[in-house]
Formats: sequence, C-alpha cells, structure tokens
Amino acid sequence: MPYHLPYNRALVDRARALRKTMTPAEKKLWYDYLRTLPVRVLRQRPIDNYIVDFYIASRKLVIEVDGAGHFTEQGRARDARRTAVLEGYGLNVIRFSNHEVLTDFGGVCGRIAAIARVDAAQ
Repeated sequence: MPYHLPYNRALVDRARALRKTMTPAEKKLWYDYLRTLPVRVLRQRPIDNYIVDFYIASRKLVIEVDGAGHFTEQGRARDARRTAVLEGYGLNVIRFSNHEVLTDFGGVCGRIAAIARVDAAQ
C-alpha cells in the first residue's frame, strides 16, 4: 500500500513564500549541505496543517531549524504539539537552533547524515 501524508493545498502559497525568504541558518544548511545529498530533500513542505523546513521523504525525516520564537514557553508547547502530530505519521523530527547551524555546522551535518543514513560524498 502506498504511503501518503496529508498535503494541505491551502499552505502552498505560504510554503513558496517561505522558500524565497529562508533564514540565514536555513540558507546555509540548504545551500552548503542538504541540496548536495544523494536523496531528494524538499524545502518548506506542507504536511498536514504545518510547513516543515526540510523533508526527506525516503527517510521519513523532518529537519527543523528553529529561531528564537521556538524557545519561549509558548513556542516549546507549539513545537511539542507539532512534533507529536508529525511523529504520529511515522516521521522522525530533528531540530536544530539557528545558532547550532551557524556555529557547529559540521556537527549538525554529521547528525543529519547519521540519522538519515546518507553521505553527501556518494
């Protein structure tokens, strides 16, 4: 049986806009690493009622890059609900702060490679 995630067409325009206005950390992760992977990586992908930063469908992996708004009490609660919904679809959700991406880029890429079981040099 094919595997399908709920795709919210109402979020398509917002996802397209987010792809055009990525944060510096998202840009670095995308241009310096994710787009070079030997698996397809989607940016700003609608899943259910959310838009995830990066999605590797073949690995059922969601990669989120979080800015300051995610570290408030409300932000953490919102992220916990979002993660629970996404994990309910069998997805693995990993999160990095903007700061982590910008200051420990090698470590972030290493964690993604290990979890996604990929090597950008393939």
